[in-house]
Amino acid sequence: MGGSGGHGYDETVSSVTPQHDPERPRYELDPVEEGEPFAYRDYEPIHPRGRFRELATKLWAPIAGLGYLLFKFKAAILAVFKLKIFATSASMLVSIAAYAWIWGWRFAVGFVLLLFVHELGHVLELRRQGVPATAPLFIPFLGAVVGMKQLPNDVWREAQVALAGPILGSLGALGVWAAGASLDSDLLVALAFTGFFLNLFNLLPVSPLDGGRAAAALHPALWAVGLALLLGLTLLYPNPILILVLLIGGLEVWRRWRERDEPGAREYYAIAPWQRAVVGVTYVGLIAVLALAMSATHLERTF
Repeated sequence: MGGSGGHGYDETVSSVTPQHDPERPRYELDPVEEGEPFAYRDYEPIHPRGRFRELATKLWAPIAGLGYLLFKFKAAILAVFKLKIFATSASMLVSIAAYAWIWGWRFAVGFVLLLFVHELGHVLELRRQGVPATAPLFIPFLGAVVGMKQLPNDVWREAQVALAGPILGSLGALGVWAAGASLDSDLLVALAFTGFFLNLFNLLPVSPLDGGRAAAALHPALWAVGLALLLGLTLLYPNPILILVLLIGGLEVWRRWRERDEPGAREYYAIAPWQRAVVGVTYVGLIAVLALAMSATHLERTF
């Protein structure tokens, strides 16, 4: 076996299988049971399929069926697209997909639902006051917005609309916290913490945040405090969202400050002292409660 230098393997094969064709590749030889000679097998090279081709093969039938349904019921589908609820639902799904890319789908669903509860507070209060309002529209990484077709009658009512969002949103986060504690779920507790943080951040006294609209019923100087706090956050944790809110907030505060002495604005900002006191107590109380809730739901480990 070793007498011919580098050809030991060839000699071994030929001695065991004298019928071996030297032209046939040696990878066609398979060992069988112990003590028996090697046996030939037919070689079938593997041709790996591309992932795109395999995916297309699986999806063509559902896509074709969906196309048929769209064609068959296009009138009904177009009618659904005109519904306001469709715009809200579609924007919610887009936001869930965007947040799921970062946090996973379960956390994304919970986060968007907490946003929805917060915005629902604004909608309910606007409609209670008889102010026409749109359904919430969700914008990935920017939250959600509710459109008002007119302003409330004065800053007292504007503050009620502004604070209704964080109040209902905080109650929603409280419910998630209770569920998380009951089920011993770190995911739900982390969602509750995020909900409390979301509502607390919205109480910064900078328009267009809720705190800026509530501060309009207290004192214009709070807008400067809010801008300073937001600028500090942006410098410590720079990101496009904070920069955008800072720019929009700065422009909105400047506009309100310039218009505060106009005749119509004076009437808008003139409210009774007891109304100002109610807004102040609610505003400060919410901040304190949310800060305590965040401390209680903070998790040291990730879920």
